[in-house]
Amino acid sequence: MNGQRWIGYAAVAAFAAASVTIPAPFADAREKMRDRLRERVAQRMGADEGPKVAGGQTISYGSDALQVLDVWRAKDAKGPAPLVVFVHGGGWKRGSKDNATGQYKPQHYPGEGYAFASINYRLVPGATVEQQAADVAAAVKALVDSADSLGIDRRRIVLMGHSAGAHLVALVGTDETYLRRAGLGFADIAGVVPIDGAAYDVPAQMKDGPPIMQATYKQAFGDDPARQKALSPTLQAAAPNAPQFLLLHVQRPDGVRQAEALEKALDAAGAKVERGSFPGEGMQGHAEINRRLGDPTYAPTAIVDAWLKRVFWR
Repeated sequence: MNGQRWIGYAAVAAFAAASVTIPAPFADAREKMRDRLRERVAQRMGADEGPKVAGGQTISYGSDALQVLDVWRAKDAKGPAPLVVFVHGGGWKRGSKDNATGQYKPQHYPGEGYAFASINYRLVPGATVEQQAADVAAAVKALVDSADSLGIDRRRIVLMGHSAGAHLVALVGTDETYLRRAGLGFADIAGVVPIDGAAYDVPAQMKDGPPIMQATYKQAFGDDPARQKALSPTLQAAAPNAPQFLLLHVQRPDGVRQAEALEKALDAAGAKVERGSFPGEGMQGHAEINRRLGDPTYAPTAIVDAWLKRVFWR
């Protein structure tokens, strides 16, 4: 989307989010307009990143139609290869491995000598966020169980996710419950790369996050403070955690606040954590960091590549 369209959309979103007194006959129309804008924002939260990249092998990891993943083998591997597992965004209620992975990742990471997988997971409201985190763990277990036939080194696995997917991989990396239920643990995860998430502390995001996203957050996380806390990686980050994290974000104010708070919590718990802050504003920057990651000309790609080498080859 070009800058002019983004600016125009931001203006409309700001109008819809504002507190405006509208006569009763027009109240329904106003709410419908807000709903449509929320839908469009959620679609831009990582769910419209381009066509599926060919060459992957599709594997089912459960009985639901959405419990599937694609995996690309490492190129020129001379033995079992490390694995990067990607979790798409989409506001917890949409998105797909087929259109939200980005065109570069399935080519770049196999070219770097890593296997690469991109997963689907069950979506809200048909599933809960807890079930989505369980799906991430179950997908990893399916890959581990097929490691020999896929040429994967089951001891070197990194979770990567964008937007809602960033929240899910951070949750799986801070609350071992999900991995344990799948027969795994933090010892099976070498590191976690959340990309421009903004719901690491759910109560804080529901209080201070963008008004236009509040309906999406409420649908995903509900009204129970205890549940919201349990689904907050920042609030679950007391040790133990996955051993290493790389937090990436652009310059969305709520995303910056949330990444900084998660970094602080992980550091206090003794996890090794690094944070990469990159140019990019609003939803355009949010989408770009996912769409272009893996592009050799895009600055975050080199940062992630260097981090993966340290994690996988230490």
